[in-house]
Amino acid sequence: MAEYRIDELARLAETTVRNVRVYQDRGLLAPPRREGRVGLYSEAHLARLRLIGQLLRRGYTFANIGEMFRVWERGGDLSDILGFESAIGDAWSDEIADYLTLNQLQELFGKGVTPRTIKRSLELNVLERDGLRFRVPSPRLLHAGIELVRLGMSVDSVLDIAENLRDKVGGVAEHMVRRVAEHILAEHVPETLVESEEIAEIAELIRQVRPLAQQAVDAVLAQAMAEHINEVLGEQFADAMEHLRTTNDSRSEDGAIGAT
Repeated sequence: MAEYRIDELARLAETTVRNVRVYQDRGLLAPPRREGRVGLYSEAHLARLRLIGQLLRRGYTFANIGEMFRVWERGGDLSDILGFESAIGDAWSDEIADYLTLNQLQELFGKGVTPRTIKRSLELNVLERDGLRFRVPSPRLLHAGIELVRLGMSVDSVLDIAENLRDKVGGVAEHMVRRVAEHILAEHVPETLVESEEIAEIAELIRQVRPLAQQAVDAVLAQAMAEHINEVLGEQFADAMEHLRTTNDSRSEDGAIGAT
């Protein structure tokens, strides 16, 4: 499971370090694990921090949110609550993040590594800053980019693909989550979601949805890729045939003129 320093946790949760400390002082967020003088936060901390932010945006007060968490903790097993937060916050992938220095990135991508492409990679979360190095949340995504550049694409073009995927798949993911919430989780909301007796059941439902969502996206992407690659290759072959026909016609005309 990934661990974060407080500044990285705040950035991922789209809040501030000050807010993280305020939530801890108010008992809404558990203290971090200590490694020497450094506090390390888990995916469960990130999940709760995002949940707190969402509830605050919906108009709930610290007191409301604190009462909800206390109801959870009074009504059932603490392991159920931790399991629920883990189901929300754990990475939806078995990938283990990697770390690269700037020099290593330059070795992999060559002259395509510029201050602008680094900035864009950070904005797309392809890279994350980690002191003097970069954290790579998805080594598989990075490897795909390396191979595309090796085959002749520019880093900018690869980042265009990544940005388009973020936009399109992000919308698909939101739609899927909302539909699942409406049709599967709705029977538990809003009355019993704050009652810890059903927390473990909801966590299990979320875990069951994860592989189903991945399978659905993989299947549709494969179908769409097959469809579009035929279309694009057909256009390329048609252009090539037209070029060949034009060239042959031109040669025939030149031959006829020479014969006269």
